[in-house]
Amino acid sequence: MTRKIYFSPLLLTAALIAAQPAAAQNNAKIAEAETLIDYPGFHKLSAEVMSYRDDRLIKLDEFKMRAAKADTLILDTRSASAFAMGHIDGAINLPFSDFTEGKLAEIIGENTDREILIYCNNNFRDNIRPVLTKAPALALNIPTFINLYGYGYRNIYELHGTYSIGEPEVNWIETGYGPQAAYAPQILRK
Repeated sequence: MTRKIYFSPLLLTAALIAAQPAAAQNNAKIAEAETLIDYPGFHKLSAEVMSYRDDRLIKLDEFKMRAAKADTLILDTRSASAFAMGHIDGAINLPFSDFTEGKLAEIIGENTDREILIYCNNNFRDNIRPVLTKAPALALNIPTFINLYGYGYRNIYELHGTYSIGEPEVNWIETGYGPQAAYAPQILRK
């Protein structure tokens, strides 16, 4: 005796969906991810930040004064290896490539009013590791400021001007660690 098996249309559809090839599923994920890139939104945010940032550029003496406050955060967004080789004393490292809402909250805290001080390679004229000069329009302070602002942090101040990491006022910590430590300058403190 032969048995006939009948499938309901609903079960058949479910089985076909479950058997969808992995490539089709990946394509669906890629198509979804592409909608998460908003260049016009970035352009609009950048334009909004431009005039706001102008009032937040501070010279080294004010940077140091603000850094001395108890809850102020000095944020260094250079690579972990560059930070490991040297940084401004008291700075915390969060590489720019790791910026997410969760990671920023973890490092900065939930208080979006917390004062944040930022600096980058282009604040230093030495052009040696770990502060190799970047093209001025691509200086790391620019996307760092825009991203912090975009994530809701408004109490941001950016070091303005160009200094040497050897100037005592900069308060640069030369660790000598990191993958390129052999190339790092040795800065002697008196």
